[in-house]
Amino acid sequence: MTGPRRLLLALLSSVLLVVLTLALVLPSTIKYEPPTFQPQPLEITPPNPTPTAEPCSPPAKATRNPESDAEKPGPYHNWEHFNSDYNEMMQNLKIYTYPDVHKKSSPFSNIFLPKPDAKKLGNYYSEHAFKTALLSSPLLTSRPEEAHFFYMPFSINLMRLDRRLHSAESIKKFVARYADRISSEFAFWNASGGADHLYVCCHSIGRDAASNHEGLHNSAIQVTCSSSYFQRLYVSHKDVTLPQVWPRPDLDRASTNPPDKRNKLVFFAGREQNARVRQKLIALWGKDASMDIFSNNRSFPYEEGFRRSKYCLSVKGYEVNTARVSDAIHFGCIPVIISDYYDLPFTNILDWSKFSIIINEEDVGILKKILLSISEETYLTMYNNLFLVRRHFSWHTPPRRFDSFYMTAYQLWLRRGLHRLSY
Repeated sequence: MTGPRRLLLALLSSVLLVVLTLALVLPSTIKYEPPTFQPQPLEITPPNPTPTAEPCSPPAKATRNPESDAEKPGPYHNWEHFNSDYNEMMQNLKIYTYPDVHKKSSPFSNIFLPKPDAKKLGNYYSEHAFKTALLSSPLLTSRPEEAHFFYMPFSINLMRLDRRLHSAESIKKFVARYADRISSEFAFWNASGGADHLYVCCHSIGRDAASNHEGLHNSAIQVTCSSSYFQRLYVSHKDVTLPQVWPRPDLDRASTNPPDKRNKLVFFAGREQNARVRQKLIALWGKDASMDIFSNNRSFPYEEGFRRSKYCLSVKGYEVNTARVSDAIHFGCIPVIISDYYDLPFTNILDWSKFSIIINEEDVGILKKILLSISEETYLTMYNNLFLVRRHFSWHTPPRRFDSFYMTAYQLWLRRGLHRLSY
């Protein structure tokens, strides 16, 4: 039996060797053919589609909370989320202002003190309205250790009116010296490198005011009307857009011209020498009978143009911003914004496509075609939405819920939570 057993073991060994060899060789010689799929067309929906003809419900007339109208489908990306976070802000956000805002004996007190007659400053009103609103709001704190942000209360607009600081170069030097002074006198700047500090400006000079101080233009928050993506010293994720608002008396819906009383398609009035796009606009459409477009010599008051028109143009001038956007909203005229690179106010809250038209500057030649293509239902939806957003484009002292001050403060709230050293 010994011989047959040895023969059987040898045979089994040979078979095992063959199996192992095949296991190693065959995978490398077999070519894998992956399955083929027929591509299917994808349906892509843009994140902010053009408003459709589907109208949203008009605001309810029943007595409810002040923000109840905005709970309906309308001009907000997500009202519920915003409203919840806004209420948390109202309970927690604190802003400290440097004491210069109260020092009447300072040789430059006129630069820092609140302006009592700020409404006379027109285009630069928002710069001053923020200050007076903050000083009368519950967000203000006298305890810097609990502050989320530190407000530097100088006014670029008032520097321009001061003979000692009138020029752009003098203003840059003054602002840089001020930042150096507060960083040496107080511990707050150095704790964050200035990242929790803010200054407010609505004058075009303000865009370069921080350029002489590295920490100021790299770290501090610029709250500005001139919010252009194309502006080298404006950083959209750091800085905040300030709505440019011309001071006007409050209007209710009953005092606003309804759509059937608006017999002009378009209104615009502004100096054409301020920008090429304005020159092109006036050359193309200045004589169109359905439009009121003027560079000068209007035959009726400026406000009347907003009241009697369906669409009101805000066209880039020296800067991307003008007060015509808030004027249009105020008077119930759909804003048509022709200003490339404009970082519009509150875009993370408001869906501007629901209450305005945004047109590229190069498309001004087809302006009329674009506006006439908007259905009546879409126009009425946008008109109704103007009354929901109107409160966000007005200033009050003391501030009111959801007004320009608190909407701007909410943008700051979204930028809180910076790591800082102990004081």
